[in-house]
Amino acid sequence: MKHFPLSAILFISFLFSPKSYGQKTVALSDCVDSVIIHQADSIRDQFTRQGFILLKETSVSMESQYELPIVLPLNKGEWYQFIFIGDPSSVLYEVRIYDADEKQLVYQKKSLGDADYNTISYSFIPDASQYYMIKPLQVNKKKKKMCGYVMLLKRTR
Repeated sequence: MKHFPLSAILFISFLFSPKSYGQKTVALSDCVDSVIIHQADSIRDQFTRQGFILLKETSVSMESQYELPIVLPLNKGEWYQFIFIGDPSSVLYEVRIYDADEKQLVYQKKSLGDADYNTISYSFIPDASQYYMIKPLQVNKKKKKMCGYVMLLKRTR
């Protein structure tokens, strides 16, 4: 099993601290975007009605054209839903997921004009219990720094 860089694991461990398991997390960045928060609330409610529980969520500061690595331990056979919400003024949004061997397993892309263009949501059922790296990215032509929002939910029924 390949290991992720210690700095990435420490950053992500801080970002998604175990104390917040199953609860809303306090944003660790100075990003507060009411439009994104409203979208997150709506999406969370929708998935909760479908039998998912919230495991982790946070607002994140992002820089245009740079991926934000998020390392998460996921269990084999569990049904997860990962959601990334980007700044509505961005023009491109991508999410990639890699296994511990750095093999890309998922790639999703949205751009201005697509339905729900600033939201990428995908289901994922891991083939192995291990750490996975999720890398959201957004491109904004007017802003260098912007907010994003990530959520991880798990199906319980």
